[in-house]
This record gives sequence, structure tokens and C-alpha cells, in this order.
Amino acid sequence: MTRTIFIATAEPYSGKSIVALGVVNMLLGKARKVGYFKPIINDDPKEKKDIDIETLVNHFGLQIPYEDTYAFTRQQAMRQMESESRGELIETVIRKVKKLEERYDFTVIEGSDYLGEGTAFEFETNITIAKNLNAAVIIVVSGSGKSTAQFINSVQTVLRNFRTRDIQVLAVVANKVKKEMVDDIHDLLSTQLNQDTILAVIPENKDLQNPTMKEIYEQIGGKLILGENELNNQVDNFVTGAMQLPSFLNYITENCLIVTPGDRGDIIIGAIQANLSANYPKIAGIVLTAGIEPDKPVLRLVEGLPSVLPIISVQTGTFGTTTQLGSINSRITADNKKKIQLAISTFEKYVDVKALDEKIITFKPEGITPHMFQYQLAKRAKSKIKHIVLPEGNDDRIIKAAARLINQELVELTILGDPAEIAATVKRLGLTLDLQKIRIINPAHSEHYEGYVETLYELRKNKNVTMEMAHDLMTDVSYFGTMMVYKGHADGMVSGAIHTTQHTIRPALQFVKTKPGISTVSSVFFMCLPDRVSVFGDCAVNPDPTAEQLAEIAISSAESSQRFGIEPRIAMLSYSSGSSGEGADVEKVRQATAIVKQKRPDLKVEGPIQYDAAVDPSVGRQKLPGSEVAGQASVLIFPDLNTGNNTYKAVQRETGALAIGPMLQGLNKPINDLSRGCTVDDIFNTVIITAIQAQEV
Repeated sequence: MTRTIFIATAEPYSGKSIVALGVVNMLLGKARKVGYFKPIINDDPKEKKDIDIETLVNHFGLQIPYEDTYAFTRQQAMRQMESESRGELIETVIRKVKKLEERYDFTVIEGSDYLGEGTAFEFETNITIAKNLNAAVIIVVSGSGKSTAQFINSVQTVLRNFRTRDIQVLAVVANKVKKEMVDDIHDLLSTQLNQDTILAVIPENKDLQNPTMKEIYEQIGGKLILGENELNNQVDNFVTGAMQLPSFLNYITENCLIVTPGDRGDIIIGAIQANLSANYPKIAGIVLTAGIEPDKPVLRLVEGLPSVLPIISVQTGTFGTTTQLGSINSRITADNKKKIQLAISTFEKYVDVKALDEKIITFKPEGITPHMFQYQLAKRAKSKIKHIVLPEGNDDRIIKAAARLINQELVELTILGDPAEIAATVKRLGLTLDLQKIRIINPAHSEHYEGYVETLYELRKNKNVTMEMAHDLMTDVSYFGTMMVYKGHADGMVSGAIHTTQHTIRPALQFVKTKPGISTVSSVFFMCLPDRVSVFGDCAVNPDPTAEQLAEIAISSAESSQRFGIEPRIAMLSYSSGSSGEGADVEKVRQATAIVKQKRPDLKVEGPIQYDAAVDPSVGRQKLPGSEVAGQASVLIFPDLNTGNNTYKAVQRETGALAIGPMLQGLNKPINDLSRGCTVDDIFNTVIITAIQAQEV
């Protein structure tokens, strides 16, 4: 079994952090504990933390102290080499990695960055470390600035050095390859690699390679005058503002950085107004040169505008500044979630993850962690792409989530709203979202509007719905979206970011209706706690269910749990455990438990049981010794909505747990409700579980 993966390169800025993010993400989908290590870091940790370590550890929440993630700084390693203590350097690295191997299921080692002095010894050191650790290697080679012949020669050289030492090469990743060279590179390398080595060719991607305004600000220094909140704007190119404004406007391109002397108030104001205009591309920011800041009237005017670009003032002249800008290399940082997600999705798109997974992983862990759960959700959604409708296109959170979903190729989407307004929102938010990949529908202007009205009238005329009422109802986005699902024009719907639960699910109850044999629509939350995922039901729909309804909720929740890879052990919660308590509320739970046992004797269920006895093994053994559920419950059923809703929110807020849901159960087709306080992550995850539900309809 391969438990240590070494990501190696022989050059700076190869893009190996994309591979590191992708591999760690993949491993966390299978294993509980993944360690991360860099033998040599560039900076003194007392002054600055390593960018790659900080990004990986923070993004994935890896439980590893910073001092355990590296062995030497570059200066320390150089001193070791100068004193001819290379053997001691290698021994220290191996010792630290072996300690990690004892604590983690897998350890990912990211090799040298090759930045600064003393890079000559690094390649050989990386090979020696990989050999002594018996690590499998993933080689990353950059195609930036290389011809096809030069690139192939680079790969052959690196590959030969590892193979001559009998080091297992899991994969070769050809990164940053020009699009026109991709096919040639793939064909030529395929003939030179053996069948045991995976080949991935990743084309260059400006969204990953180009810097943000924050990176530019940090690397060129200077003074930030305005626009602190927009520093994550990506810079794809830069243009010098040295001509008159009408001529200058012709040179504005998407995500451009404008470099101009600080006394050019016309260029500054014109650029900001162009950025606000729907007729010009989005501008990333402005760098003012020669140490000149705008006059006070210009600043006062700019500060009063609704949206202000990042404006940085530097002391260098225009020529020197543009030269410096051209030498900036972008890095993926912990605070740039957009680039991190893009890096992971790029890895999954171009690397044969299934083949890599089979080579690395040969064990099945017990239980399921939150990251395993989310990884598996994304994997299942991709296995059979479904079409989801989002009715609330006038909410920024919906558009942000839509961009992530489309960019990761998890679903097909229809968004209800005004196309021009949604396009403006995408630009205002600075999102990378190809609007050609989604459908945007204004219900009143839809080609299906009249047909939907007629269908609604036929379905509801016996409930006193007139044709005029049907016309009015079908302009409501909840009714229109639900009708799309009913008619098969979408596979599922997610709404509720700005609408109440009743507004969201009323149309579904009226004509989508419940599955055969089910009378109670209920909901569950997937509570992603630090070390496990629990299912909470019902926390969103039924205020005070009867014993029969509570039993049906428990059975539906257990089936949902099983469907999403969580072994159901049902705890029917109450303020009493076992036979110790009395009262109407306890008796209801006791009756519901009996009904579950009668209807589904195959399910493990305990009730009534208190929350602590359900989830804490020591309390469970004390209060209900011998129980298959006590202390290890995975499905927790609350006696009423008041208890369930407050408990899930308390657990979420106090522990930092991610609550995915609510996911509605019992409907013929998947319609899911959001909380009006939902985050972009909540929407993203709810759409994914809706898509998975739709796969089974």
C-alpha cells in the first residue's frame, strides 16, 4: 500500500500546488487523517509562513502543527550543505516524515520550490528523500515558455533521474501546456511512459496563472489608496494610460490593470466609470506611478462612487512599474478560495483521479468524515449530471454558488430572473462564469409559460383555481420552478434563500405530491461535525408530528442516511432514556420507536433516548448498556420542530459544524428548501444533494 506521495518538480513555478491540492482533496475523500509536509521552506517561519503549507492546512483543516509540516528553511538547508552535512539533512527529513506516517493514514510531501539561491542541490535532495521514504512520486513539469521538443526533453530528464533510482513514478503531470500543444504533448509522452504511469496534460489557464490585485500590491509595494475590498480582482493583462481618454477607452480589455501617472485624473475617473458601464469589460485595478497621488477633488469624486477599484500608488516610473508587473508570478494563497476551488476542479478534470485513486488507496476506513462526505457527494453528482432550477436569480449568493457549480461541472443549471440583471450581477461580483453554460429564464417571457398555466389550471381547478389565478401563480418563481420539475424540464429545484419554507414547498405539495406509501413530507440536515457526519430530522417542516408521523420521519431519514453512505443507527430523542421517564411527549416517542421496529425490523433504532446518551459512548453505556445505538447514533430524530430546529442551529453555531440541508424527503421529485440565512456553501451543497436525489427518481 502506498501511504506516502511525493510531488516533485525540477523548476520554479511549475504549478505543483495544483497537484498537491488535488491529491490531498482526493485522499481526504477516503481517509480520515492526511498529513502534509515540505522538506525545505523558503521563509523563516518567525517572519512569514510558507504559502503552500498555509493554503493546504487552512483550506482542508488539517490537524497538524505548523512546526511538523517542514524540516528546514532554505538558509538552514544551505548551511547543512556548506558544512557537508547532507546526510544529516536527509536523516532529519526522514525522521520527521516517519513521525507523520505514524499519525496519519497518508502523507503528501511537496518537494522544493527552487526559488532563490542554492537550487543546484535541491533536485538531487528531492530524489534522495523520495528514495529513502519509499514514496511514490508524481512528477510535475511546466510547459511555460517551452516548445514541444524542449518540453519532452524536460520530462525525459526528470523521469530518467527517478527511474534510475528505482523510484515508483505514479504519474507525470504536464502542466501549463499551450492549448495548441496539448495533443502533441499527450501523444508523444504516451509512447514513452509505461502502462503503470498515469499521464495528465493540463493546458495553461489564465485564471490560475494570473495574479490578483492583492498579489500585485504585496509584490510591488506602494500605498493602497482605495478599493481594499476588491483586492481579489484577477489581473489578466495591463495597459498603460498615457493617451487621451477617448483613445484610451479603446484599449480596455477584460480584467486589465491600468498603469498611469497619478496626475491623470481623467484616466482614473474614466476607468472607474468604464468599469461601472455595461458596455465595457471589467477592470481589475489601477496603479498610479511616479509617486503622484490624485488631487483631492478627484479623490472626493471617486470615493463617492458606488464601486471603487483598487488604486495603488508607487514611487517608480511608468516604465519601471510595467517591467516589475511583468515579472510577477501568481501563487495560490489560503485566502483565495476561488483559485483553490479552481485548482482542485482543474486537477479532477485533467487527471485520471479514478486510476490514481486505485493505485494509492487499498483500504476502507471505518465511518465517514465531513470531507469524505463532501468529496463523495461531488463525485456522485458528477457521475450522472442532473439539471437543477434555481428560482432566486436576484440573490448574489445564488449567482456565486451557480458559478462554483458550473465551473466544477457538477450540474446543469437554469436560473430564473432577468438575463440582463444576472449578467450585470456576474460582472459586479467579478465571477468567472460562462453565461452560455446556464439557462436564464424570465418566467413571464418563457416559451413554456402558457403551457405551464394550462397544466396548473387542469391540476388545481377542482381546488377552485381559475385560469386567471393560474396565470398569476405562474409568474411566481416558486410555482414556475416547481412546474419545470413536474413537467420534466428540470430534474430538481432549490429555493428559499429569499422565500419562506412554505412559499418554497407549497407548489410541490399541491402538484408534485408525495411518493406512494408516504404521507409525511419531512426533512433532514447532514451535520458535518469535526469527526463524523450525523443526520438530523426533522428540523424544518413538521411542527408537532404524531407518533405515526415521527416513525415515518425516522424511516425516511434512515433511508436518506443509507443513500448517502452513512450507516443508519437511529436515536429517537426525548428528555428521557429507556423506561425512566413518563409523560405524553415521552410516550409519543416510545410509540414511534415501536412502530419503526414493527415496520422496519432491519433497522437499528433506540428510543426514547437523550441526546448525550445517543452520541457519547460512555454515557450511552451507562444509561442503556448493550444498546446497538446508544453512544454511536448516526440518525437523530427530534420529537418536534421546536426541538429540532433549535438543536441543529445550536450545534452549528457552537461547534462550527457545516449543516447541509434541509433536504426534503417523501416528494415524488426533489424540491429542496434553503434557510433565508444560508451561505453560498449552503446553496452549493444543497444543489449537489438535490442532484443526487434526482439520480434516483
